[in-house]
Amino acid sequence: MREIRNIAIIAHVDHGKTTLVDALLKQSENFKLKADQVSELIMDSNELERERGITIFSKNASVEYKGIKINIVDTPGHSDFGGEVERIMRMVDGVALLVDAKEGPMPQTKFVLRKAIEAGKKVILVINKIDKPDARVEWVLNAVYDLFIDLGATDEQIEFPVIYASGVQGKAGFEPDLSKMKNVEPVFQKIVEYLPAPEVNVEAPLQMLVANTQYDNYKGKMAIGRIYTGKISVGDQVAVFDHDGNIRKRNVSGVTLFSGLAKVDTKTAEAGDIAAISGIDDISIGETIADINNPVALPPIHIDEPTIKMTFGVNTSPFAGKEGEYTTSRNIKERLEKETEADVALKVSKTDTTDKWVVAGRGELHLAILIEKMRREGYEFEVSKPQVIMKEEDGKTLEPIELLSVEVPEAFSGTVIEMVGKRLGVMKDMAVDFGLCKLEFTIPTRGLIGIRNVFMTATKGQGIMNTLFMGYEELKGEVRSREHGSIICTEAGETNNYGLVAAQGRGELFYSAGVPVYEGMVVGANAKEGDVPVNVCREKQLTNFRAKNEGLQDQLEVPRKMTLEDSLDYISDDELVEITPKSVRIRKKFLTEVERKRASRGF
Repeated sequence: MREIRNIAIIAHVDHGKTTLVDALLKQSENFKLKADQVSELIMDSNELERERGITIFSKNASVEYKGIKINIVDTPGHSDFGGEVERIMRMVDGVALLVDAKEGPMPQTKFVLRKAIEAGKKVILVINKIDKPDARVEWVLNAVYDLFIDLGATDEQIEFPVIYASGVQGKAGFEPDLSKMKNVEPVFQKIVEYLPAPEVNVEAPLQMLVANTQYDNYKGKMAIGRIYTGKISVGDQVAVFDHDGNIRKRNVSGVTLFSGLAKVDTKTAEAGDIAAISGIDDISIGETIADINNPVALPPIHIDEPTIKMTFGVNTSPFAGKEGEYTTSRNIKERLEKETEADVALKVSKTDTTDKWVVAGRGELHLAILIEKMRREGYEFEVSKPQVIMKEEDGKTLEPIELLSVEVPEAFSGTVIEMVGKRLGVMKDMAVDFGLCKLEFTIPTRGLIGIRNVFMTATKGQGIMNTLFMGYEELKGEVRSREHGSIICTEAGETNNYGLVAAQGRGELFYSAGVPVYEGMVVGANAKEGDVPVNVCREKQLTNFRAKNEGLQDQLEVPRKMTLEDSLDYISDDELVEITPKSVRIRKKFLTEVERKRASRGF
C-alpha cells in the first residue's frame, strides 16, 4: 500500500488558486502536458471558467512527490458553488488555504474556510502573490489568525504552517523573500509533513462515497469519490445506497485512478485513494457504494438549501424556434434533470403548467452559469426575474440575509452607503486603508438582486463587492430596487436610426439600427419610473419640402450592451429574459399593451 495525501486547494475568487495548482502539476514527478492542453490555467478546462477567470466545477488531479501520491482537488472559490465545496470536504484529509498577499482574507475565503474548519480539516496557509509591489504579508497573516479564531477553529487548526508563494512564477518558500525561492517544493514538503495520510483499512468491507460524477464517451457515467474502507475491483458486484437508504445491486465495469490530469485504468483501487468507477449508470452524488455481502451506508452529504429561484419556461416570443436547436418542453425538462444529477445544490420543481419549471440555486451567479451553459449547448428558453426563497417558522416569515463586503475609492463611499441603505442594508464596519474604503453591511438577499449593475455604475467600475450567506432573519421592509421603467417596442420590424433617435430622448437604448424586434420587446431603460411605448421601427416620411437644418444628421448614441447577468439584474416582475444561443433579449410577459392593461386590472 503506497502513501497517499488527499488535499483540497481553497481560496477566494482570483487569489491565484488555479495558477498555483498549475505550478504544482508542472513541477511534480509524473506530470506531462498533452498536446491538446493549454499551458496555463490547466485545471480551468471549462470554457466558461477560462472566460470568467473563476473555478466553477471541482476537478481532480494527482502529483507525485518522493514516491508519495498527492490527490489534489481544485475547488470553487465562490459561495454560489458551495454545493461543490461541501462535497469536496468529504473527499480530502486536509486543505491548502490560499490568500492574496495584498487583499488578505475576503468574504468567499471565509465561506470556504468555514466549511473546512467545520469538517475538522488541518490547514496549510499559502500567502500568494508576494511579488505584488503593494503586498503586506504581516498584515495578511494577522488577519488570517483573526479569521481562524472568528470561525471557531481548534487550537490544533490554528497552529498552521505558513508558506509564501508566487504562483505565477512557480516559486514558494518559508520566508517572504522571493530571491531565496527556487520552486514550489516547500508546498510539497508541508503537504507531506503536516497533512495526515488517510486512515485506511483495506480488509474492511467496501465503503465509497460518491462526491462527483462525470460522463465519458466510452465508459458512460462515472462515479468519483473517495474509498473510505476496503477495495473495489473490475467485475465486482456492489451494493448502492440511494438517499433514502434503499439498496440496489450493480456491477463494476471499470476502475480508474488519477495520474496528473489523466485517468489511468486499473484493476483494483484501495482505501484512501480517490477513484472513478464506471458501470453504474444510475449513480448520483451523495450515494454510497458498499460491499455486497456487508453493505453499510456512509453519512449523507449535507448541502445548504438554495436561496434564489427562477422560473424556466419554453420560449413564447414571436422569434421562438428561430435560433435554438433544443426548444421543446421535453428538451428543457431533460436538460434540467440532467443538471440536478451533477449539481446537488440545484433544485428543480414542477409548476401547474407543463412548459415551466421552478429552478432554485445558491445565488444569481449559480443560476446564471446554468443558463449560460444551456444556451451554449443550443437550448432556447425564457426565464423570469430571480426571487428570494422565504421560510416559515413559528408563524413568522424569514428571509435570507447576506454579508455584503465592499471595497471602493474613498470618494464613492457616501454613494455606496446611500445605495445599500435604500435596499435595507445595515452598515456593520467601515475602514479606510491606502485611499480605499472597506465597508461591510448585512443586507437581505432581496436587496442584492439587481444591485451589481447599479453599483458598478455608481463607482465608475472601480468598486469590488462580494457577498456571503449568513442565515435567515425575520422579513424586513419593502425593497425598492428599481427606480426606472422600460422603453417598449410597439411594432415588429427592424430598428432604424430615425425611430431610435426619437426614442433615445426617453432614456438609454440597448440596440443600434438594423436589429429585428417585436412588439412588447424591451429596447431600452426609461430614465423615469414607468414604461414608455415607442416605435423604434418608424421611418422618416419622404416629402418634397425641405425644412431648415434638415440635412443635419441626428446623432445616435452608442447603445448599452446587455449581457446575460445585466439582463437578469435589470428585469422587473412583469418581464422575462429570452435566451437563445445567439441572443439575449428582454421582453414583457404580456407583449401587447391591451394584454398588459388587462393583467394590471386583474383580468
